[in-house]
Amino acid sequence: MRSLNIAATGMLAQQTNVEVISNNIANMNTTAFTRRRPEFSDLLYQNLRRVGAASSDAGTIVPTGVQLGLGVKTTAVYRITEQGSVTATDNTLDMAVQGRGYFRIVLPSGETAYTRDGSFQLSDAGKIVTHDGYEVLPGITVPPDATGVTINSSGQVLVKQDGSTAQASVGQLQLSIFANEAGLEARGGNLFMETPASGAATTANPGTAGYGTVLQGYLETSNVNVVSEVTNLISAQRAYEMNSKVIQTSDEMMNSIVQMK
Repeated sequence: MRSLNIAATGMLAQQTNVEVISNNIANMNTTAFTRRRPEFSDLLYQNLRRVGAASSDAGTIVPTGVQLGLGVKTTAVYRITEQGSVTATDNTLDMAVQGRGYFRIVLPSGETAYTRDGSFQLSDAGKIVTHDGYEVLPGITVPPDATGVTINSSGQVLVKQDGSTAQASVGQLQLSIFANEAGLEARGGNLFMETPASGAATTANPGTAGYGTVLQGYLETSNVNVVSEVTNLISAQRAYEMNSKVIQTSDEMMNSIVQMK
């Protein structure tokens, strides 16, 4: 009774589907979160009668054959890197990337991580850091006597110091892009790591050809579409119920065979 195993793979696939959807919905208000989409493929097929096989000595062949599928499997959970909306925060160190690009973050281990979450703050030493205290590369320090901080679209950080009317540059933010953004490995905390699938990071100043620009005082919102996610959730629930119904029907058929006398 292959249908028992086939329906079981279907239930497992829809369980994964629901888990991905639930994660999307849970992060609908997470800064710069990119929604995920599960992808499925069919399993191997059993050939009870191979298509194209000879059906007689006269050279005739089987036109369609008999192939029975063995179910479904999850092949990937793809990250949709569509740009989210930007919302004003009026916070001086909040930054949104308009277009392609990731901020570079140095982890305590010394590794470089990447993020589009630009909700930055100042450390006790005046360095621009993430909400976890990780330094934003290339390492920019705002003087303690600064009365104002301006970050232009090209990522240049300018400060106005007490007693001075002119702005002075204290550093230049940079953005990194990848050949395959979906190949980045999520580490949590809105951070991503470079992988062989993503390709090596290419870094340049914001506004360079192929790179986005920086918008001060704004944050990128999640690109989750709640209406679409709820629709997908209902569809996944129905598919799960139908697969469970297949198992129930197959069990009843087996019982009919056992009860035959």
